[in-house]
Amino acid sequence: MTTDANAPWLVVGLGNPGPGYAANRHNVGFMVADLLAERIGGSFKRAQKAQAHVIEGRIGAPGPANRRLVLAKPTSYMNLSGGPVVGLRDFYKVPTANIVAIHDELDIDYGVLRLKLGGGDNGHNGLKSMTKAMGPEYHRVRFGIGRPPGRMQVADFVLKDFSSVERKELAYFVDRAADAVEALVTEGLERAQSAYNS
Repeated sequence: MTTDANAPWLVVGLGNPGPGYAANRHNVGFMVADLLAERIGGSFKRAQKAQAHVIEGRIGAPGPANRRLVLAKPTSYMNLSGGPVVGLRDFYKVPTANIVAIHDELDIDYGVLRLKLGGGDNGHNGLKSMTKAMGPEYHRVRFGIGRPPGRMQVADFVLKDFSSVERKELAYFVDRAADAVEALVTEGLERAQSAYNS
């Protein structure tokens, strides 16, 4: 799928707003977005046309691989992510193929990444909302959180903070996920997959 090389990219970290959710497994998309914001050197500001906080900047080395980037964190709850994403897409005139959702993924082991274009939502409420709003043909950076232990309900698991053992490696995995997003935007899906789909 080819897109206009000058069109901006919209990278959306998925999560729930507010300090009570900040360290939850479900908010790993926000964690990666925060790290990308540091790398760009900006701070999030409230978007004018959507329920989201955004940073505008550029990503990639100077030259043909340098890309315009809108980095966003919806301020709606996870299950309403589609509305803010569509608002940002329309305001910034971003092709759907230039949208990247960063999200937690239950069916992948903790810390493992999978990058892909399109597909189902696998029960993820943020993806479900985005797909309902604009169809499935956007990129996903899937951050593995593993399955709940024992009989713990999925909803309880994703809304709990990472365990003390997981937190020892969390910064490394978040850093790697941010690298994967940069590679996807600047080098394309296939090269990013070969480097980061572990």
